[in-house]
Amino acid sequence: MTLSFHSLGLSEARVRHLEKAEFTTPTAIQAQAIPHLLSGRDVVGQAQTGTGKTAAFSLPILERIDLKNNAVQALILTPTRELALQVYQSIRSFNHDKRLHVLPIYGGQSIDAQIKRLQRGVQVVVGTPGRVLDLLSRGDLSLKQLNWLVLDEADEMLNMGFIQDVERILSQAPGERQTAFFSATMEPSIRELAAKFLRSPVTVTVEQPKAAPARINQVAYIVPRGWTKARSLQPILEMEDPESALIFVRTRKSAAELTRQLQAAGHSVDEYHGDLSQSQRERLLLRFRQRQVRWVVATDIAARGLHVEDLTHVINYDLPDSVESYVHRIGRTGRAGKEGTAISIVHPLDKRKLRDIERHIRQKLEIGTIPTRAQIEARHIDKLQERLRETLSSERIASFLPIVSQLSEEYEPHTIAAAALQMAYDQIRPTWMRLEPNYDEPMAEEPITHSRRDSNYRDRSSKPRTSGSKKPIKRKAVPQQ
Repeated sequence: MTLSFHSLGLSEARVRHLEKAEFTTPTAIQAQAIPHLLSGRDVVGQAQTGTGKTAAFSLPILERIDLKNNAVQALILTPTRELALQVYQSIRSFNHDKRLHVLPIYGGQSIDAQIKRLQRGVQVVVGTPGRVLDLLSRGDLSLKQLNWLVLDEADEMLNMGFIQDVERILSQAPGERQTAFFSATMEPSIRELAAKFLRSPVTVTVEQPKAAPARINQVAYIVPRGWTKARSLQPILEMEDPESALIFVRTRKSAAELTRQLQAAGHSVDEYHGDLSQSQRERLLLRFRQRQVRWVVATDIAARGLHVEDLTHVINYDLPDSVESYVHRIGRTGRAGKEGTAISIVHPLDKRKLRDIERHIRQKLEIGTIPTRAQIEARHIDKLQERLRETLSSERIASFLPIVSQLSEEYEPHTIAAAALQMAYDQIRPTWMRLEPNYDEPMAEEPITHSRRDSNYRDRSSKPRTSGSKKPIKRKAVPQQ
């Protein structure tokens, strides 16, 4: 029997609305959590980002909200304003009744505007802990009629230092309420919080395979001796030519510096970090989603909740501190059955981190070769040929035939064509190569070695390529575990 939202206990009207929005089959976390939440149980849910947690807690709430009552009946806490907006937008998409009012509240937006909206009546509030506490202390947000409280991305909430704020909010909420915690990991601090504030919760867990998500091509490039990571990244980007990419860095300063370097090289790129105002973030997100900006350089915390459809590449300019963060990062690409590419720029000092990642995901990353000048130029010539074929079939070409006829009195036609191609190539030739005419080839690096104790997750017959290998690599899509 095929599992459906109707079989989980959702109403016919809700199911029809979901089907119109092309939500037909529940995910694993939804199938496990929704029946418990509909029955009134407290729930602790463990599942990775991208598994459908938002619908898992939102749909049961929407089923039971009293639309005749304009008091706040549900509060959803998120670690960042980006995630608050994402959850808010998702809830709106799940809803089909205009009487439901949902409000996102977060810092960086006018608190007066939020207060006025609360005064008009709101049934569901999605907010960050800081702004929720501000409104509670002012008396503008009342939880007296609260029936549901959800802590989303609980692990990230606690990692960002919100534990005391969260406890204060939970303490102010009515004791007779339904509570749910959702988290990618279940650390002891989360279990302690659940034991303190939840009533006999049922735990639902979606076992996420340690391997990276399906259909993601993973490759690591070792920074050659004497090179910087920024210098290594440039030729890789020229060869990959990502349609859309998230480039992860460790700090705001790194984001600003790398963005300036890539912009100077002629790339369409912008930075995304905690120093940006909310309006700046929203404008950048809109430009990124509309492909007005192709690449975004972001820090991990700022990028929480930053989701873009059809993201083709994730680039780890700085490797994350935790292996879980690596899986979370690269999981932003290769979604909805499409292939994605995950690239990691690895400093020789970070080879141990790379081994830890491989051990965690139980697979070996391809070790790529920094592209040579000849390879990059060959790629751009190929692109030029593609554009030339398209132009030859266009109607505008007739406008230039008289020029060719005139020049043919002095030069051979193939010489004229070659000159035109040279002019066109000079226009598309990578800016950084023009700025760095003495671009030298990278020196070979030692291969990444693995101890015998690592052999249980490796294919012994497969040897990693070194960054000095001259044979182009063939990247294979990661199989689903």
